Amino acid sequence: MKQDTSFKWQPPSIDSLNLASLNVTIVGGTGGLGRAIALVLASKGAQVTVIGRTFRDSEVKNINFIEADMTSIKVSREVAERLPADNINILLFTTGIFASKTKQVTPEGLERDLAVSYLNRLAMIEILAPKMKRSESSLGFGPRIFLMGYPGAGELGTIEDLNQDKNYGLMKAHMNTVAGNEALVLVGAKRYPQLRFFGLNPGLVRTNIRDNMLGQGSWKSYIIEGIIGFFNKTPEQYANTIAPLLVTNEIEKRSGTSYNANGQAITTSDGMTLAYATSYVEASEELLKTKGL
Repeated sequence: MKQDTSFKWQPPSIDSLNLASLNVTIVGGTGGLGRAIALVLASKGAQVTVIGRTFRDSEVKNINFIEADMTSIKVSREVAERLPADNINILLFTTGIFASKTKQVTPEGLERDLAVSYLNRLAMIEILAPKMKRSESSLGFGPRIFLMGYPGAGELGTIEDLNQDKNYGLMKAHMNTVAGNEALVLVGAKRYPQLRFFGLNPGLVRTNIRDNMLGQGSWKSYIIEGIIGFFNKTPEQYANTIAPLLVTNEIEKRSGTSYNANGQAITTSDGMTLAYATSYVEASEELLKTKGL
């Protein structure tokens, strides 16, 4: 991951933000980084809708909850149809897991990591993006879509085996989601010029994203997450760092770009051209069609 030194900005203090009248939807906002960001934005006055399985913040003002199983593409599309797209200022996708040692397949026939960490985003964007209006928010920017993943990591995925049907590998499976999300940022910016698309690379943060690989509550998880937590940002620290980026006008003309854990611009992965990204997204759409989705 390389920093793009051509873009520099000075983030305002998190305490200075006033996000009243801002409407934010976070897919995956019930846990990990998504939840931390939801809490920060809500504390600054934003109206936040979080989508996920388990809601822990019913007592928090300004946060609404939609229960949904995001492993299902059909459910993801149903949720997208119900959302008031024309009222969304910021749409943030944070859902994600890590592939397991042995291949897991959803009831819809998709490799589980691919479905949870990438394909549900593609499916929802295809419904929501055309409905999101170009009108500016109270802060002066148009509607934005942020995709959290690991853009800039140099991963191009296995485009000829997205569902890992030919030769499954834990890292190959996960890197298909990494490449997919970076591709979707570029393709989204091209397909929907009335919107602004951005990628977020939080780096390593102590969350439960690796439970599927390490085993929830296992000693491996305890040790590895402990090490990660010792040397890197907490979810709360990341949320406070990245919140100003989500709402700054400085990135309004930078649709299709991505940012690291400190809110600094990063370069696109070598080989992730618009042509390749388009082929990747089209292959993903074809995969969904083959599954009747």
